[in-house]
Amino acid sequence: MPEHWLLIWAVVLLAVLFDYVNGFHDTANAIATSVSTRAISPRKAIIMAATLNFAGAMISTGVAKTIGGDLVLNPSQINLEVIVAALIGSIIWNITTWYYRIPSSSSHSLVGGVIGAVSISVGPAALDAYGIGKIVLSLILSPIVALATGYFVMIGLLWIFRNFSPLYLNRRFRKMQLISASLMAFSHGSNDAQKAMGIIALALLSGGYIDTMEIPIWVKIACATSMALGTSAGGWRIISTMGSKIFKMESINGFAADLNSSIVIFTATFLHLPVSTTHVVSGSIMGIGSAERVRAVHWGVARSMLVAWVITIPISAAMAAVIYLIINAL
Repeated sequence: MPEHWLLIWAVVLLAVLFDYVNGFHDTANAIATSVSTRAISPRKAIIMAATLNFAGAMISTGVAKTIGGDLVLNPSQINLEVIVAALIGSIIWNITTWYYRIPSSSSHSLVGGVIGAVSISVGPAALDAYGIGKIVLSLILSPIVALATGYFVMIGLLWIFRNFSPLYLNRRFRKMQLISASLMAFSHGSNDAQKAMGIIALALLSGGYIDTMEIPIWVKIACATSMALGTSAGGWRIISTMGSKIFKMESINGFAADLNSSIVIFTATFLHLPVSTTHVVSGSIMGIGSAERVRAVHWGVARSMLVAWVITIPISAAMAAVIYLIINAL
C-alpha cells in the first residue's frame, strides 16, 4: 500500500510537472505575435498569459475526460507504472524540443507516451482505437483548419480595411492585439491544462480512488496553477520561432493570428477535443502570411515543424516504452 501511494503521488507530481513544462514550452502560443509586433512588453505579456491560462484552465473538464477516458478501454488494466512512464517520456520530449527551439506539440507527446507505455505493458489491445483515432484526427485536422480559416480571416480584414493606410492600421491593431492575445491565452488554458487533469484522473480511477472520470477540484487547481507558473517562466526559445521565423508580422497580422487561433481552440474545447495549441497558432500564422504573400512565409521553418508534428507521437511512444521497461526492471 505505501508503494501504491508513492506511485499515485509520483503521477500527480509528474502531471503537474508536465503542465509546468507545457506552460513555458507553449508560452509563445499566446504572446509571440503581440511581443513580436511590440503591442505589449514581454514582461506584461507573460503576466497576462499566466493569469488567463489559470482562468481558462478552470472553466471546463471536457477535454480532460476525453484524454482520461478515450485512450484506453479499461482503466483498471492500466497500472500506475504505465502512467508514470508515459508522463516521463512526454516531459523528456517536450524539454528536448524546447532546447532545440522546435515548436512541437505537448498534446502529441502525451498521447504518444500513453500509447507507448500501454502497448509495452499490457499490449496494444488495451488501447481504445476509436478514442485514439478521434484524438489523433483532432490533432491532425486542427492546424489545417487554422491555416484555412486564418487565410480567409486575413483576406477579410485586408478587404474591410483596404482604404486605410498601413501606418494607421498598425497603430489601431496594436491596441486590439491586447484583446486577441488575451483570448488566445484564455483559450490555451481552457484546452491544454486539461490534458494533465485527465491523466491524473485516469491514475485515480485505475487505482480505485475515484469511481467516475469526474475531475476533483484539487486536481483542477493544481494543474491550472502549474501551467500558470510555467507560463510565467517564459518560453523565449520558442517565442523567437513563433514570433518572426515563420512570417514577419505587422499588428494586423498578429491580431488576425491570435483571433483565429482562439476561435479554433475554443471550438475544440467546446467539442471536448484536445488540440495542439502550438500547431493551431503555427497554422494560423502560415494562413495569414499566405494571404499577404505566399512567398513571405518561411516554408523551411514550416517543414521543420511538420517533421516534429509527424515524429512526436512515435518518438514519445518509444521513450515511454523504454522508460516503462526500466521502471519494471527496477
